[in-house]
Amino acid sequence: MSSRRLALAAVVLVLAALAVWLFSASPKAPTLTGTTLSGQPVSTRTYEGRPYLVNFWATSCVTCVKEMPELVNLHREFADRGFEVFAIAMAYDVPEYLQRFVEERALPFQVVHDRSGQWAQAYGDIRVTPTTFLVGPQGEILKRYVGPPDFPYLKRWLEQALPARPHDKTSAPGRPPQHGQTPFVGPAAPAS
Repeated sequence: MSSRRLALAAVVLVLAALAVWLFSASPKAPTLTGTTLSGQPVSTRTYEGRPYLVNFWATSCVTCVKEMPELVNLHREFADRGFEVFAIAMAYDVPEYLQRFVEERALPFQVVHDRSGQWAQAYGDIRVTPTTFLVGPQGEILKRYVGPPDFPYLKRWLEQALPARPHDKTSAPGRPPQHGQTPFVGPAAPAS
C-alpha cells in the first residue's frame, strides 16, 4: 500500500514539474512578412538574433497617438544598435489617415497596414490598441503590454541587452534587468 502511494506521489510530482516547465517557458513570436506603407517588403525573420518591438495601433486610438513620440524616441535611441520597431496598423484603419499620420510625423520605423489581419491574428487575435510585444533575440515574447508600454523599463532592458555602440568603451552587455528591477548605475566600489 505504501509503495502504491509513493508511486502516485512520484507521478503527481513529475506532472507538477512538467506543468511548471510548460507554463514558465516564453512563447515564441510568430515569423511574419508584410509590406510597409512605403512598399518595402518586411519580415520579422530579418531580426533573428536581435530584439524588436511589435506595436499594434490605430490612428483612431488616442493612447496610440499619444505614445507614438515615445516609440519614435525609443527607436532613434537604439536603432544603431540593431533594435527595430514594427508599427502594425490595425485592419480597420483608414489608409488615407494612416498615410497622412506617418508622413506628418515622419515615423522612422517600419509601418505595416495589417489589412488582412494576419499580424493581429498571429499574435493572439489582437483587438485592443495599443498592444505591444517585446521580442527577445531568440524570438521569444518577453513582454506583452495592453495599453502604453513601460518605456523606462524598455530603455533599461535595451541598454543592457543590445551590444554597445562601436564608439562606446563599454564591455559586452550584462543580463537584462527583470521587470521592476533597476540596473545599478553608479561609481564602482572602492578596491580593498
